Parts: sequence; structure tokens; C-alpha cells
Amino acid sequence: MNTTLDHRSPLVFDTRELGRRPGALKRLSRTVDAPKDLGIEVIGVPEGAPIDLDLRLESVMEGVLVTGTAQAPMKGECVRCLEPLEQRCEADFQELFSYPDADDRSRHPAETGDDAEEEDTFSLEGDLFDLEPVLRDAVVLSLPIQPVCREDCPGLCPDCGVRLADDPEHEHEGPVDIRWAALQGLAETISDGEKDELSDADARAGVDEKQEK
Repeated sequence: MNTTLDHRSPLVFDTRELGRRPGALKRLSRTVDAPKDLGIEVIGVPEGAPIDLDLRLESVMEGVLVTGTAQAPMKGECVRCLEPLEQRCEADFQELFSYPDADDRSRHPAETGDDAEEEDTFSLEGDLFDLEPVLRDAVVLSLPIQPVCREDCPGLCPDCGVRLADDPEHEHEGPVDIRWAALQGLAETISDGEKDELSDADARAGVDEKQEK
């Protein structure tokens, strides 16, 4: 059977040695380069970074059951202090790659209607299967949604943005309540106006005194 998969691709695996003998097993380890866009907005596995794969291929009635673990470096930034961070992720996965002719035989008659819910399924192409979509889902789901450089990271100062871990004693004077800031400004304006009025009154009093003399 002709396939669209390239057996030379690092994430394409050959199951020919298993045949279709239920119970046949094959274990293998492989280090591959990470594909691009393997991550989320704040953290991910850099493109080309080494991913260590440990796989167990098992032949079953419906196809080949693939169970594995992936370990890879990840880079991102702390969501609290925005400092760059580097960690390692580990993702476990298990997926059945069914034989092309097993889909129809294993589908229940009630599921063949138009109202049947569609599920993501994977099939072998000839003797080959592509692990990338399974690996991508497993790694992305294993990434921390809110990565931190350390569990007790204090983050940034909300007033000036300084990293509080670098300056534990950092503090500011108490902020002025915005509701009082306008009144404080008005009071200062009135005070300045009163001073001006007093100065004018004193000047007029001095002129009148001279005239009386």
C-alpha cells in the first residue's frame, strides 16, 4: 500500500516487525528534534530542542497500541516577575493507531448514522504511523498554564515594577486614595487663592494709610 508518510521522518515509526500478531511487543528509544510551535503563549519547547522518547508498541486486534513518555526542555517566562525560566517537562501518552480496515469492522451499527459523534482517531498508513499529533497534544497539555520561577516568587512591585525578589525590603509611602486626591488639589488651590487675597488686602491697606497721612 502506498502511504503519504515518509519513513525517514524522525516522528514516523514503522510497525512492520510487529506484523498483525496480537500481543507482539516492541520497545524503542529515540531522540528527535522538537517541531515548531510546541507550546503555549508563556512557555514551550523551543523548535529543534531534543525530545527524548521511550515507546512501547503493542500489536492488538484493532491495530497498534502506542504507549510512551516524552521528556524535553522548555523555556518561557515567570508569570509573576516576567523573568526568563528554563525547566523540563515530562509527558505520558497512549494512543491506538488502528488498521485501516479495522475501522469499519469495529464501528457499532448505531454509530454509522449522521448523528454519531465524531472522535479523533488515528490510523496506520501501511505499516507506518505519525506520532507528531499525539506528541504535540501530550506535551502541550503537560505544560504549566502559569509557570513561575519559584513557588514563592513575590512578583513585581505594583507601583514601580521592580522585582521584589531582588529587593525584599522594597516599599513605598502609602498611596493617596484617588477619591481624596482631587479634594487635596482643590484645598491647595483655595489656600493659594486665600494667600493672594491677603497679599492684595495688605497692599491696599498700606496705600490707604499713606493717603491718610
